[in-house]
Amino acid sequence: MAGMNKVEQYLIDLDVSYEEAAANTFYVNDEVRGLPGLAITVEEPVVIVRGKVMPLPKKRDPEFYEALLKLNATDIVHGAYGIEGSDVVIVDTLEYDTMDKSEFEASLDAIGMALARHYTVLGKYRD
Repeated sequence: MAGMNKVEQYLIDLDVSYEEAAANTFYVNDEVRGLPGLAITVEEPVVIVRGKVMPLPKKRDPEFYEALLKLNATDIVHGAYGIEGSDVVIVDTLEYDTMDKSEFEASLDAIGMALARHYTVLGKYRD
């Protein structure tokens, strides 16, 4: 896929540790940049950046869901938290055709910053 070249070039230019996980997906595990276990998938016309944050707490505490929604509304620059299966994930999407390296880097930086800043907020809900 032609799109993979653009994403891979950005990863190389930004010196992000990655490996090709599948035909259209890169796996980023770069602790230095605060990016543990992100999948970057090209599904034109979008690029999807997704990372597992934590398993859903076994106890369905409304305060936990309220905390996620508040973080989405007030403290995430790019992307949002969501629920996928039994996990909390953080996801951002970028439009492939207009995405430049600065926008791609801003997305990765915002996700890394959110994971670091929200660790203590969400950590208290871990089982």
